[in-house]
Order: sequence, then C-alpha cells, then structure tokens
Amino acid sequence: MGAFKTSLITAAVLGMAFAATADARELRIASGAPPAHPSNGFLYKPFAEYLKEESGGSLTTIELGTEVVGLGQMKDALQSGLVDVGNLLPLYFPAELPNFALAGELALSGRDAQAMTGALTEYTVSCQSCQKELSDFGMVYLGSGSSDQYALLTKTPVKTAEDLKGMRLRSGGAPYTRWAEHFGATPVSVSVLETFEAMSQGTIDGSMASIGDLLAFRLVELVKDVTIIPLGTYFATSNLTTAKPTWESLSVEEREAMARAANHANVDMSQRWGYDFPEIARKAAMDAGITIQDASPEFTKAAEDFAIADRETAAKISAERFGMEDAPERVAEFVRLIKKWEAISDEVNHDHDAMVQKIWDEVWSKVDFSTYGM
Repeated sequence: MGAFKTSLITAAVLGMAFAATADARELRIASGAPPAHPSNGFLYKPFAEYLKEESGGSLTTIELGTEVVGLGQMKDALQSGLVDVGNLLPLYFPAELPNFALAGELALSGRDAQAMTGALTEYTVSCQSCQKELSDFGMVYLGSGSSDQYALLTKTPVKTAEDLKGMRLRSGGAPYTRWAEHFGATPVSVSVLETFEAMSQGTIDGSMASIGDLLAFRLVELVKDVTIIPLGTYFATSNLTTAKPTWESLSVEEREAMARAANHANVDMSQRWGYDFPEIARKAAMDAGITIQDASPEFTKAAEDFAIADRETAAKISAERFGMEDAPERVAEFVRLIKKWEAISDEVNHDHDAMVQKIWDEVWSKVDFSTYGM
C-alpha cells in the first residue's frame, strides 16, 4: 500500500512538473555573435538564466545562433517575428533612431562603463521621443551596456600630440574621425574584424579601440604601444531589444521579469566589457612586452578639452541631420546623466551587484509596465 501511494505521489509530481513546463513560454533570443563574444557568454546566456528565475519559470528561452541571424539581420529578424529578443545595434539605423545616433555622437564623453550603462538607460527609458521612435520601429528597449575607455593601440610610441601627426588610425565612428583629424592623424574606416589585416599590411598604423581588442582580434601580435588617453567608450547599444508584438503579449508581471533579467544581464556585460576583459588584456600586453603608458599631461588635457567641445558638434549634427531642434538641450541632459552616474559608480566603487540595484532603483522601479513600450 505504501509503495502504491508513493507511486501515485510520484506520478502527481511528475504531472505537475509537466504541466508547468507545458505552460512555460519559450522566447527566441539572439545575440548575433559567436559563442566566444562577450555579448553571447556575458549577456545572452546570463539573461536566459535570470529570466527563468525572475519569471518563476513561466518564461524560458531558446538561443538562435549566427547561422540563423547575425547582427546585420537583427532588425529584420525582430520585425518579422523570427526573434523575440535580439541584440540590436542602433547606430546601424540613425535615421529611424536619431536619439541613439545623438548618443553615439557623444562617444568621447564616456569614461566609465557602468556609468554609461546607467546614463543611457535612464536617458532612453525616461525620454518620450526616444520611446516613440522605438515604438514606431516596432521595438521595446530594455537597457544598454558599455565598453571600457578606448585607448591608442599603435605600432610606434605615442606620448604627445606631435607623435600622432601623420599616423593612420582605424576609426570606429564619426566622433573618432573628428578626434583623429583634430590631432593631425588620418582616420581610416576599417571594420573591427579587419583591423589585424589592415595593421599587418601597413594600411593603418594603429587603432582607437578597447585594450581588449589586443586579445579579441589578435592585435597583441602587432601592437607595440598602448597609450591611455580620454577617448570615450562605445555605449550606444540596445542589448536586449524586444519585438513589440512579443512585449504586448506578455503579462505585466512577465514584462517586469524581463526588465529585471535584462537589467542584471546588462550590468554583467558592462562588467566584462568594461573592467574584467580589459584587465586580462592589460596583463597579456605586459607579458607580450607591449609598452603601456599615459599620454603626456598636455595631450591628455587637449583630449579632454576636445571631448567637451565636440558635444556642441554632436548637437549641431543632430539638428542638421535629423531636424532635432532641441538637440542642445538633449545633449545637456545626457551630459547631466553621465555626471550623475559617474558619481554613483564611484560611490559604489564600480561594484557589480550595487550597480544592478542602483539602476533598478533609479530607472526601472519608476516604470509602469502596464504602459511601458506600448
């Protein structure tokens, strides 16, 4: 009789587990990056785990690989319904997403990865025009991430502005092109994936990039000098963009679970991209005999001054290109948020868990998930 009862209980438990599994909704997610890339292992994989936990198992995921959808196809994949959550690069679509384009133009103002994560997240979530353009695009925004501060990765030493003159440097965007030209270098538009080949063939003399590129793109084999100078960060991202029809189909509780999971994963990504991986790359550079030095005080001051002056250029470009008449006010608001989040990041000493909580408290806790993204 005891064995019979045990069998009944086991069957009941298994039945309940099956029912719970059957009721769970599986979302199709895509990082658009190979397994080794940080946006895969330190953004999308953690997000999948956090989402299951935050939703109590009602939301699960299946990750689609790059053979199904890459970064270049992410917009179409989200808009067609192939993907529910995808890693969208907004700067690919500046005309449709001008607020992100404006943020991208302010790249030189970035200094701290977690601060930029908080600043762009708060700016985008609380900005009505940002939300409208995303809604019109058929997307829902769930936060951003940031790289570390870029440096000069070169074949020859760069200590002063004079050393930079005449050098050909890879530029990853308009702000870096303006920076290079201002200091007498020649910016070259080269895909980050082609940096190694371009440098090995002598097409470029170096790159304005994360020190992590030494490992991510094998530049450790070619670079001889790394110069630390205020060069901004890459932060104009929309890491876990959710298709609007998917978002609308979720309950209010599930939307909040999505935001909680995304917030945690975004900070994970910035921790890896902005601190942990650069530190690993720095050690590898030293082991390889690469010289790491600070730019001269005069060059550093000149770079800081240019970054501040370039904000006016960013506003002017946004006004002319996108008809953004209030661009100066938007730039001022974004700069205010950068300062706010730099202070917060310093206050918590860039602590990962503390930043997760701070961004939730300052941004997402104030969101009405019954209307957000609708």
